[in-house]
Amino acid sequence: MLNANDPFYRPVWRRAVIVAVCLGWGMVELLTGSPGFAIIFLALGALAAYRLFLTYSPDAQTSSLSDDPKDD
Repeated sequence: MLNANDPFYRPVWRRAVIVAVCLGWGMVELLTGSPGFAIIFLALGALAAYRLFLTYSPDAQTSSLSDDPKDD
């Protein structure tokens, strides 16, 4: 669902904005009285934070890109 090894996610500010938008929108939904949507967006924000900060490995994308079968 979320390929954290994509080069798009390399800058830290992009990862932070994605997490902040998801969690922020979840709080907006919670404050406006929509607990169902709040749970969805807060869960998406938590998943994004986990994938983009805790398990993110920028070395994984560079090593997978440098594995060229012609180098053998």
